[in-house]
Parts: sequence; structure tokens; C-alpha cells
Amino acid sequence: MLDNRKKEILKAIVDEYISTAEPVSSNTIVNKYDIDCSSATVRNEMADLEKYGFLDKPHTSAGRVPSAKGYRFYVDELIKDDNISMEEIIYIQSKLQTRVNQMQDLTKITTNTLSEVTHYPIVSIEPSKHTQIIEDIKFVLLGNRTMMAIILTDIGMIKETIIKFDEDVAQEQIDTLSLIFNNKLRGKPLDIIDGPIQQYIIDEMKESINVVNPILNEMQKAINEQAELYYEGTKKVFDLPEFENLDITRNFINVLDEKNIVIDTLNAGVADDISIYIGDENQNKELKDFSIITFNHKVHGKSVGTIGIIGPKRMDYSKVISILKYINKKMNQSGLLGDGKNDKHL
Repeated sequence: MLDNRKKEILKAIVDEYISTAEPVSSNTIVNKYDIDCSSATVRNEMADLEKYGFLDKPHTSAGRVPSAKGYRFYVDELIKDDNISMEEIIYIQSKLQTRVNQMQDLTKITTNTLSEVTHYPIVSIEPSKHTQIIEDIKFVLLGNRTMMAIILTDIGMIKETIIKFDEDVAQEQIDTLSLIFNNKLRGKPLDIIDGPIQQYIIDEMKESINVVNPILNEMQKAINEQAELYYEGTKKVFDLPEFENLDITRNFINVLDEKNIVIDTLNAGVADDISIYIGDENQNKELKDFSIITFNHKVHGKSVGTIGIIGPKRMDYSKVISILKYINKKMNQSGLLGDGKNDKHL
């Protein structure tokens, strides 16, 4: 639909508007960008881009701003993913030098690093339980009727819960339970604890059913707890000109308060490494004024969570995507994520 000149002009308009948040005129394009044509020609091309739905014209200005369709074309066809400075590279490298054994720590490092470099709010969530594999189960007797259960998954995720019994239990029982639980569950997806394995374990230990049932019930509760969200840089958006609009500010605050909206948004793009939702492409109407970039974060092929970058539709897509790809590359090279075997909890 668009010839090369229209693409050049559209890219220049999007880049300029991302940089300034001001409607872009034909004179600005001619004077600041390497476009080999007159201001009159640029005006004609801008009129065509507006007619095709790639640009909007604010009522109070002679300039143009990108429409949602314009941003989408820019992201799909025009964006560059090497928009990262040496200063940003050095900063990211310095942040990624610490080896960790828990996925939660890795998520916090990544979330904080992205927020510091992109200057946008970042939210992240742990991977879903069906993608995690049980690596080890530990039972620690804390008293005659109290025990701690610790589940370690293949990505270093730790789930732990305290279990109280109605009768005394001995260390020998706990040792037997540990052996049976690991034999039946090790190497299986985390969500198998919700499934038929429960009855299988109970059948294995009919003489201790009063002990097994509380363990399974509490482990299920720990696994099914609503996923923990990590936020970084949420205050940074209030420095952006879009947030002078009270409706946009109110919607942003409402979105952060509604945990289910954030979780649904992050999970929507989990199938792809990077997914971009612009304005009305977001499932929830309260996100219509924002763009969301979700990133299915993997280390050595293992999903360690989903990260979401929230910003105005005027988000610097090229910068964000470049930084995401670089961080992902460095993490897979560095071995930042340990194997979890030396974690202090275990």
C-alpha cells in the first residue's frame, strides 16, 4: 500500500512524535530528516497517509500525529531493533553480573534493569505452573505437629508452606513421605499436584492418610496462590505529557490496582517472545490509551516469567525492543540463573 517515500515520511513522523510529543509539520520533516523532496511534496504525502488512516490531525494544530494504525505499521514494518547505546550496554552488563539461584531474584533484576534503562513502568510475573517441572521436594519437621514443605522447580522457583497436623508425626514418617513424594512427583509439571496424583499418593500411604491429606491440601494452596507481580518505575509515567490528562492518569492507576487485569495482559502474549499491543488492541478497555509490550523471558530455553512494559501509545518501541533483545541475549550467555541446588532455603 505504501511506497518507499511514504514509508520514509511515516517513519520520520513517528520518530519525531515519539521524541517531542508535538504534532509534526512538513517543514520539520524536511529540515530534520534526510528526505529528498520539497515541503509541498511532504504535505501531499502526509495528506495521503492521513487519508489511509496512518496519521491523525489534531484540531488545534496544522501538524500530524501517528494513529494506532500508523504505530502498528511502524512496529511491523519500519522499526529497527539495534537502537541501544554503548552507555546502556555498559549499564546492563553491570546489572547482570550477579549470579542468582532463585527465579524471583532473576525477575527482580530484569525488571529493575529494564525500568532504569527504558524509563517506563515495568511489571513482571512468574511463569505459569504448567511450564515448571518439579525438581525436588523437601519436608522439614519443625515440631511434633508442624512441618515445612518446600517445592523446587527446574527454573529455581521455590514454593514453600507450613503444614499443621492434628496428630503427632515422627521424623521416620517425614522421611518416608519425602521419598514417596519425590518418587511420584519429581520430573512432573508443577500443576500435577492439582491432578490425580493426589489419590495415587494417598493409596501408597493408606496408614498415614491423616498426614498425607493436609500436606497435599497445603501444597495445592501454595501452588495455586495468585501469581506475584513485581513493579518497577510506576511513578515515571507521570512525567510524560500524556499523563497531564486526568482520565489517562486515572485509567493507569486503576489498571495497577486491578491485579487480574495486569495478569491477563501479561499472559495474553505468552506464546510469543515479544508481543506488542497498541491502544484498542489491548483486551481491556482501560488500556485503550496505552501500549503494552510483553516479553516471554526465557533463559536457556526455560521460561522464567513474563515481563510487561507499559507506556503511552507514543512509546519508544525501537528502544524498548532493542533493550529487551539485548538483555535476553546477555542473560542466555552469562549463566546468570543458577541451578537452585545451593539455595539457602534448601
